[in-house]
Amino acid sequence: MADMVSIGLSFVITLIISTVIIYVITKLLGEKEGITTAILAALIGTVVYTIVYYVLSQGFIAAFIAGLVWLLALQYLYTIGWFKALLIAVAIWIVASIVEWFLPTLTGPV
Repeated sequence: MADMVSIGLSFVITLIISTVIIYVITKLLGEKEGITTAILAALIGTVVYTIVYYVLSQGFIAAFIAGLVWLLALQYLYTIGWFKALLIAVAIWIVASIVEWFLPTLTGPV
């Protein structure tokens, strides 16, 4: 039971962090959509990556397919072209990587 609570809490925290990153990046790049669209983008990204990695396992092909589907989702949600969707996705990936690098150290040694 505690494991399920831990997984659920981790999912919610990750969703919140991803939503904030997506929201800030899209606002910096001139998009007008609100936080709800950022939440949907974060949820779709999480679901797409989870399904693709479950089906194809980890690897370049899985990452490529999941990334392509997420780009389509960004295009649809923000009504933008391929290039801007790619620019947003790369910016999100960079910021998320930086945040991920620092985040585990916030709780201190385990």
